[in-house]
Amino acid sequence: MAALIAVLLLGVYAAAQFKAGGKALQALFDWDLRTGAIIGAVMVLCYGFSGGLRASVWTDAAQSVVMIVAMTVMLTTAVFTVGGWQSAWTGLHEVSPTFFQFFPADSAASGLTGVLLFLVGWTFAGAAVIGQPHVMVRFMAVNDVKNIRRARTYYYLWFVAFYTLAVGVGMMARLLMDQGAVDPSLVMSGGELDAELALPVMADVLLHPVATGLVLAGLFAATISTVDSLILSCSACLSRDLMPKRWHGYGTARIATLVVVGVSLTIALFAEENVFNLVLFAWGVLGAAFGGLLVVYALGGRPREPLAIAMIVVASSVAIGWRLSGLNATIFEVLPALVSAWLVYGVGRVCGLSGPAK
Repeated sequence: MAALIAVLLLGVYAAAQFKAGGKALQALFDWDLRTGAIIGAVMVLCYGFSGGLRASVWTDAAQSVVMIVAMTVMLTTAVFTVGGWQSAWTGLHEVSPTFFQFFPADSAASGLTGVLLFLVGWTFAGAAVIGQPHVMVRFMAVNDVKNIRRARTYYYLWFVAFYTLAVGVGMMARLLMDQGAVDPSLVMSGGELDAELALPVMADVLLHPVATGLVLAGLFAATISTVDSLILSCSACLSRDLMPKRWHGYGTARIATLVVVGVSLTIALFAEENVFNLVLFAWGVLGAAFGGLLVVYALGGRPREPLAIAMIVVASSVAIGWRLSGLNATIFEVLPALVSAWLVYGVGRVCGLSGPAK
């Protein structure tokens, strides 16, 4: 059950990354969106076949450096295009006074209740990382528990630096379009503004072709560094958890990888949802499906198989239903889904479906 859910959702998540690569090439070279998606799929397939998880880890390290450098170049160039940091700060306030408000206007207007819902909702959205198989496999692969602290330090230093740069670039894209330095018509797709084209268009307009290539490399690094982990986790679920033991082996794993890449690429080529929505959907349901159960395990609970399956199914159903009903606009679906999983566990314990805690 867990493997089936993981295969479906990791495949959707991977499709979103392929689509992002396609959009980058579409914006810079006016190529068909499918071309970039296919190029990304072939790249991942090649080194995933040859090196597996080790290849994914080492390429991620290199890709992280490229991403940091590319975003630093982009933000610095954008700021000096508008006249420096002071001009950028003033201009952003003029474009939208809400840019620097920590809480959204509707949450703040609701008073303390709205602010608490905002904080709790996004805290649980972050906590959904414990339900992501492609992330947790990295912890499982650590050779010594003592290295977890060092890995955590590296991760958070990179995370804070990169996301600060990314948010800054996003804000500057809005300012540059407002001031006319970047033509908003270049960021249109299907007659509507497509925010996901802003970064490659900015790079093409503002930078020397060599620097534009660096930003394109950063975009591909961001997508490929995620998609390789997703594909490997997905193919492992398919070849190890869903296949009989007699079929386990390298041959089956490679065939599974090929199938997963093919299906994810197909979704990327034909899905109408944008990248951000696909990622949010997959992230939310994966976090909901496995997060609640993993927390119970970590705290010493030992639910029996029927109870564990019930927790996974109920949490996944609540997350999907919450999003489809539009309630995720109020609070992210991970919170109600995890709460539902823990309620199921509580009822199961009362009914004797959980073994003694360890």
